[in-house]
Amino acid sequence: MKRLLILGGGTAGTMVANRLVHELDMNEWHITVVDQDEIHYYQPGFLFIPFGTYGKADVMRPKRDFLPREVEVIISEVRLIEPEKNLVHLVKENRTLRYDYLIIATGSRIAPEETPGLMEDEWRKSIFDFYTPDGAVALHRFLRTWQGGRLVVNVAEMPIKCPVAPLEFLFLADAYFHDRGMRDRVEIVYATPLSGAFTKPIASQQLGDLLEQKNIQLITDFNIASVDVDKKAIVSYDDQRVEFDLLVSIPTNMGSEVIARSGMGDDLNFVPTDKHTLKARDYDNIFVLGDATNLPSSKAGSVAHFQVDVFIENFLRYIDGLELLPTFDGHANCFIESGHGKGFLIDFNYDVEPLPGMFPMPGIGPFSLLRESRINHWGKMMFRWVYWHILLKGREMPIPAQMSMAGKWQR
Repeated sequence: MKRLLILGGGTAGTMVANRLVHELDMNEWHITVVDQDEIHYYQPGFLFIPFGTYGKADVMRPKRDFLPREVEVIISEVRLIEPEKNLVHLVKENRTLRYDYLIIATGSRIAPEETPGLMEDEWRKSIFDFYTPDGAVALHRFLRTWQGGRLVVNVAEMPIKCPVAPLEFLFLADAYFHDRGMRDRVEIVYATPLSGAFTKPIASQQLGDLLEQKNIQLITDFNIASVDVDKKAIVSYDDQRVEFDLLVSIPTNMGSEVIARSGMGDDLNFVPTDKHTLKARDYDNIFVLGDATNLPSSKAGSVAHFQVDVFIENFLRYIDGLELLPTFDGHANCFIESGHGKGFLIDFNYDVEPLPGMFPMPGIGPFSLLRESRINHWGKMMFRWVYWHILLKGREMPIPAQMSMAGKWQR
């Protein structure tokens, strides 16, 4: 009996478990999924909680409802990975698991403690996050009675989960305050370490123009060093200060602490991974999926989906002794809420930045690329159903893993 161990039952771990039980002979394989949490969260939904569109219950389900019955599920924290011995040590019952093949899908987490002052007395009083369910709920409660002032949204450093989420928050905040008749009492500022609104030039220009149209101030190249809690200001390494009445922080994102304890990660605890095959760079029988990788691609559910599509074929080749194919191209596909019932869609990969066009059918769509539309907004809202009922369960989606240039045009 061959033993496959999957660490992490989030988006990537759940999808790959559902796919593999159909691809492998389960009379010959034993698959185990280990995760420390019983609850699966629809993380794109966190964005909508502060504005009352979703509640916490709308973004959570039991993990076991989505993992296949054929796999063993263990709810436990992982104490240590010993890749040289093919062993994983669990906290629960001091159990040790041996594996033949390991898939690391341990995700990423916010680490506000990395920024001095961020988690002091004002944490979730005038300083909030929306990258956790509790943080998003706390921010919703605050916004219900806030009378206005200076709202600053700050990204501590890249990479972060869903790199468009801070922009979406800004656009939704602008719409929220307009709807409440208080936009004139709120100054909105976006302080980012990037040199523009986004990482890719064409999209950055268009999204930056939209920020300007909505009277949202953009401060670029802002690398936060600390938070001055007493004077309510964020301070950069070059001593630039941005004052706030309300700070919404996207703290440093880091990989799982077990990656650090096991000596397998980089400075942010992400696992060095081959960018095209998804094999761990330093270990022969380990693959890495989802946010746990150090790949220069977006940390987003769509990327995990495309990774899993590529991984399945490569893993089947690998166990048959065949050469891995360099087929993952960094493909990402993201809806961007822009407020007032409209949205954008971008489609890009390692080498090709977001371009205008129609998606997924060339010339037909129905979604427009890099152009604001109402149908893009509904695509974003419908994705929650798609996520729970299709994506997580590993069912076929009509979107190829490799990015296609069909339907796109150069400017």
